[in-house]
Amino acid sequence: MILLVGDIQGCDDALQQLLDVAGFSPSRDHLVALGDLVNRGPQSLAVLQRLMALGSSASCVLGNHDLHLLAVSQGVRPPHRQDTLQPVLAHPQAAALLDWLRQRPLLVQHAGWVCVHAGLPPDWTLEEAQACADELAQHLRSPGWATWLRTLFGNEPRRWSPGLQGPDRWRYSINALTRMRLCEADGALDFKLKEGLAEIPAGYTPWFDAAGRRNADTAIAFGHWSTLGLVNRPTLLGLDTGCVWGGALSAARIDGGRREIVQVVCKGFQQPG
Repeated sequence: MILLVGDIQGCDDALQQLLDVAGFSPSRDHLVALGDLVNRGPQSLAVLQRLMALGSSASCVLGNHDLHLLAVSQGVRPPHRQDTLQPVLAHPQAAALLDWLRQRPLLVQHAGWVCVHAGLPPDWTLEEAQACADELAQHLRSPGWATWLRTLFGNEPRRWSPGLQGPDRWRYSINALTRMRLCEADGALDFKLKEGLAEIPAGYTPWFDAAGRRNADTAIAFGHWSTLGLVNRPTLLGLDTGCVWGGALSAARIDGGRREIVQVVCKGFQQPG
């Protein structure tokens, strides 16, 4: 059984409950966490410790909050007033936890699903997505990763070109994989709007409904978009249902050809803002 889990964001109690409800067994099953393992919830340290202890029974892709934790730990970014990362940063084993985190990929493929935090931009083929994700992961695992991380933050460029090189290529790739929700009519990615489908302004389209999407035949599981809610289409799974905001922690339980959505209600710790 493969269990694809949406944004946990430091809600370890909800994660434990979800694993129990789904009947997850580390000796038999495989968990795939779709990024944003940490932050805003109160138990980021416990989440990292749990996932790290699962070893080869779990795969975790990086989300924007996970990258934020790495950047804060190296002084690349200042902490945000709503961050709940200090227990991780102050822990005696912080260096080992952060080293484990930066070894995580930006994209994994399991049971026929491409698993990523935000999605795949319409201009990418699966092959381009995997190549860009692998390139980012290689830099993040390198000895100079903290210096490299400084090149990633910013909103430009917002349009893909195969000719993009260096920081522009890395920045587009990391933003597409961890921050994207909507696209403009010309294919430019938007990194500001967070509305659900009913409130999307004219001229914007969810990345997965963009006309001519080159990865439309790819089965994609993603998180990141809590106001979107659960998306359960034949080749599309959106599993961020706002656990940390008082919604649910959601997962897709895939066992052979069967798919089941599993959800547990979370108490909620933050208000969107």
